Amino acid sequence: MEERKVVSIEDRIPKLKQTRRKKANRRLILYLTILFLLIATVIYLQSPLSNVRHIVVEGEYHVSEEEIIELAGVTTSTNYWRVDEEEMKQQIESHQEITFASIDRSFPNNVQIEVKEAERIGYVKQDGAFHAILEDGSRLDGQTALPGGDAPILVGFNKETYLKEISQELKELPSSVSSLISEIHWDPRDGNPYQILLYMNDGYQVQASIRSFAEKMPAYPSIVAQLDEGAEGIIHIDVGAYFEEYPESGEEEEAQGDSGAGEEEENTDEEA
Repeated sequence: MEERKVVSIEDRIPKLKQTRRKKANRRLILYLTILFLLIATVIYLQSPLSNVRHIVVEGEYHVSEEEIIELAGVTTSTNYWRVDEEEMKQQIESHQEITFASIDRSFPNNVQIEVKEAERIGYVKQDGAFHAILEDGSRLDGQTALPGGDAPILVGFNKETYLKEISQELKELPSSVSSLISEIHWDPRDGNPYQILLYMNDGYQVQASIRSFAEKMPAYPSIVAQLDEGAEGIIHIDVGAYFEEYPESGEEEEAQGDSGAGEEEENTDEEA
């Protein structure tokens, strides 16, 4: 029979002690690592390293970047982990000209703000200053010395009902067409309070109706393309579509002369 190898207890004790010592060292390293991470985290959160470093604003046009950041309430002294995206969104959207805002944080310390502004569809003049009219027909509180050229001037719209209606029509109009308009005058007539007269940047005038404005005005470029070069007059698009040329100056003078001669004859007959 084979003899079994017998290990004495004295030989096993050192190995047991060595194994326990290795386990204890591993636990100690684990605990020290956790402690170090906790201390590093606390130091990081309390130090400027955890502050927002870069703030990027996109989509702004009329509202300045500085004003949007001020509305958001975020600065380079704000702790990155204390940025409340929903609260910032609500504060930015409280601005009259901003219809939508989104906030995006990206590690380690970047905040990106994207906004969408309400479209300015026109300007009205009041007390010597121009006020922008937004797409919903509301009037901005702030004043501007001169319009920015990004929307037509609205003249004579002293009733909010018609102002809101033309605002809605302008919102639906393609920008390629609205950019051709210099001024829109409210020109109501008996039986037609919706009549408007447009002064175009190319020198033409357009007579239209508020109610069908967005539907018929896109045809303006094609109508103008069919006119003779140098033709001057009014384009009617309220009922049908046709061009009415201005009377020539000679015809006007002749008409005035005939009128004067007629009056002279009447006076002579009365004296006789």
